[in-house]
Amino acid sequence: MSSDELNVEINIDVTKKAGCSEVIAEVWAFLDNECDQRQREILRQHLDECSPCLEQYGIEEHLKILLARKCGGDHASAEFKDRLRACIKEKVLERATAKAEAEQQQ
Repeated sequence: MSSDELNVEINIDVTKKAGCSEVIAEVWAFLDNECDQRQREILRQHLDECSPCLEQYGIEEHLKILLARKCGGDHASAEFKDRLRACIKEKVLERATAKAEAEQQQ
């Protein structure tokens, strides 16, 4: 399934190189194959070149596998998934912003 089929909004600008906060915010969409091929290429390229993001991706991938194993028979509603995805994205971006601000103060 593509992002068009799922109506998932992916916030990666395909005309420029993706930053760490953008990649981490979209890692679940990447794991769930909810982004188009060009966006997948941008995310994959960044993950291949950035060790911290690749490590975070690995953690998220393991979490997804664990959740699937423990909750395999349960299906969340599309509305719940959208709310959860938005909440995760918001928290990741908040953390990235706070980290960037802290680094600027140093």
